[in-house]
Amino acid sequence: MKRFTKLFLLPVCFFAMGSSPLDDSFCGIRNTAFSAGENVTMTVYYSTLGAYVPAGEANFTVTLERFNGRPVYHCVGVGKTYSFFDNFFRVRDRYESYIDTATMQPYKFIRNIDEGGYKKYNNVTFNQNEHTAVSTNGVFKISDCMQDVVSAVYYARNIDFNKYKPGDKIPFDMFLDDEIYHLYIRYIGKEKIKTRYGKFNAIKFKPLLVKGTIFEGGEKMNAWVSDDPNHLLLRVESPISVGSIKVDMMGYSNLRYPLTSMRSFR
Repeated sequence: MKRFTKLFLLPVCFFAMGSSPLDDSFCGIRNTAFSAGENVTMTVYYSTLGAYVPAGEANFTVTLERFNGRPVYHCVGVGKTYSFFDNFFRVRDRYESYIDTATMQPYKFIRNIDEGGYKKYNNVTFNQNEHTAVSTNGVFKISDCMQDVVSAVYYARNIDFNKYKPGDKIPFDMFLDDEIYHLYIRYIGKEKIKTRYGKFNAIKFKPLLVKGTIFEGGEKMNAWVSDDPNHLLLRVESPISVGSIKVDMMGYSNLRYPLTSMRSFR
């Protein structure tokens, strides 16, 4: 049950555990997709019989701060179940990342979760030059250009998708729960999508998932971001062990650019 949080924040990251080598050209990617002040809300829908019902929401905010004298984006993701679902399984999670504004690599990652009474806290400081991560539980060796679960979301929004062909894999590494995961998303292409918020021109991805207690294995999860300079996450959907989930963007403010990919409202 403690992995129930994957219905809230981790699907929003739309990444998967795989075995692709890291693409060194992605180290030090520059941010052109978002700015400080951005606020995005996602609603999580759950279905067992074909009808999706709202189960909770995730909210992502960005502020500009300083960390050890350096300018950073302080990105926070908060996930919670609605009161009705609290009766079955209460989730109150908070994820934070302090990301270098010049390189888009994280300096610090904080995970503070409360899921059905299961609580976990982990505070990680990255030394990218020394290839170490110092967490609440010890010191760990890391690979180049290491990301955390939150920084990876904002990092991926800055990918130049025009460099890829449908079917290409886009790999990078992530540090989570004191382990390194070799991750990738598979670029599928561009298509039109209708969400609970509206109709959009979108870019589609299909992560390759490792079979677990919640998600099935294989490339069964789909994710879409806006086909405009924001590359805003619009929807994630996937079958799970019992039923399926759908995560839709339902509100935003202070985007860096107009959301020109939106074709109609609601």
